Amino acid sequence: MSDADLPTDSDEDAPDGAVPFTPVSEVGEFGLIDRMEAALGDAASARDLIAGIGDDAAVYRVGSAGSDGPRRVHVVTTDALVEGVHFDRTYVPLRALGWKAIATSVSDVAAMNARPRFATVALGLPNNLSVEGAETLYAGIAQACERYGLAVVGGDVTASARLTVTVTVIGEADEEAVVYRRGARPGDLLCVTGDLGSAAAGLQVLFSGKETMEADAEGDGAATSQPDLIEFAYVVERQLMPQARMDRVEAWAQAGVRPSALIDVSDGLASEAHHLSQAGTVGAVIDGGLLPVHVQTALAAQRFDQRPEAFVLYGGEDYELLFTLPEADAPKLAADTYAVVGQIVEPDEGVVLRLPDGNRVPLRAGGYRHY
Repeated sequence: MSDADLPTDSDEDAPDGAVPFTPVSEVGEFGLIDRMEAALGDAASARDLIAGIGDDAAVYRVGSAGSDGPRRVHVVTTDALVEGVHFDRTYVPLRALGWKAIATSVSDVAAMNARPRFATVALGLPNNLSVEGAETLYAGIAQACERYGLAVVGGDVTASARLTVTVTVIGEADEEAVVYRRGARPGDLLCVTGDLGSAAAGLQVLFSGKETMEADAEGDGAATSQPDLIEFAYVVERQLMPQARMDRVEAWAQAGVRPSALIDVSDGLASEAHHLSQAGTVGAVIDGGLLPVHVQTALAAQRFDQRPEAFVLYGGEDYELLFTLPEADAPKLAADTYAVVGQIVEPDEGVVLRLPDGNRVPLRAGGYRHY
């Protein structure tokens, strides 16, 4: 094939012959994903594919347990952590980074009501990371794999301008056990598996500590102030080493409960509620008086002159599970394993926040923005 045969951007796309240039920030992360899916066309579908682009993970059939047994599916997800975008080595230990890289992908598998089995890890290593540093990173990966029952079965290592860790996790489940974002129905309870906003509070603590040390270093050449990590140990740990809620997935199975819709809280409660709303063509009422907030999250919000509700709704990285449940199934679950934060309603009601005085305000779909 000659260079003339290679596909190129057509000058016909622009009247003046210039190649169009649309900044990614103009369409946003999810708009870009929609454009890329359209560009893939038939390459984004397959005969045994049940769910592709658009949920927490892809789901495809791999076989059955026999003529009368349930069909088995694989659940596959990939996440990348990029230095300077997702983490800062100034305050993120390499062992914790390794743990988080695994836990965030396992959380996507948990968000499909499946169980993780295998993982691959691709590393982009800059020149300023030593062999010993890479070993420490992998010690954190191994620790998380032991916690979640994963085996690392391959990957890749390449040179990179900045440290990147890309993890693919393959999970497994019976086909009928998988839960998608789209299953919520009006009348369902809107629930979350734990407290929210703590990871964002922890990030604020860590970032403030970094700023203090940099200011001290610029002033007299030595950092004399340290972030108060003891006072905020819980929220800092929630930021550095989040827990994928496989324990809740196991508890649901033992109780014979299958949520009607499910997503993990990676971008904040507001964003995830909108995802469930759009996928299921339903509305959602989030009760501001029911938001589960840890005492350290509230203290951090006060310390940094923020509202804890902002951490909960727009902070992200909690990796708790947001799920919907028919009200009749709620008594089957232990009361201390989840919190009801609202209810699914008809689609014309939209996604709203109910204030303590009873008034409802539209809830924008905010959260972490990559672009």
